Amino acid sequence: MYYKKTIAIALISGLAFSLSAFMPPPEQKAKNLKVLPKNISHEELDKVMDNFKVALGVRCGFCHAPMKDNPKKMDFASDEKPEKERAREMMRMTEKINKKYFHNEMKDGKPFMAVACVTCHNGKSEPAK
Repeated sequence: MYYKKTIAIALISGLAFSLSAFMPPPEQKAKNLKVLPKNISHEELDKVMDNFKVALGVRCGFCHAPMKDNPKKMDFASDEKPEKERAREMMRMTEKINKKYFHNEMKDGKPFMAVACVTCHNGKSEPAK
């Protein structure tokens, strides 16, 4: 009788453990966001960062510093590199320009014309002068 309870508990535990492998991981919250919304989804943040990479023709390490304990990974929350603060300044600048000059131009609830990184950078880390 005792062994039946033990087997039943082991089976239930094994089933629960197996099912947990199919559960989606909890959403990672971005840290140290100063311009982007604090509640931005991971997918939306990836889109924004991918747009930066294309617009400037750079990779993540251009703005993000490597982790101290594992230099092969990026420390996305770190403010160690000045390029990250420069990106924030540029985001604020484009937001002001778009709000001031393009706020009336709407199409499908989005600005029809807007200044973005690619407007000046055209795939280069430094915009043409």
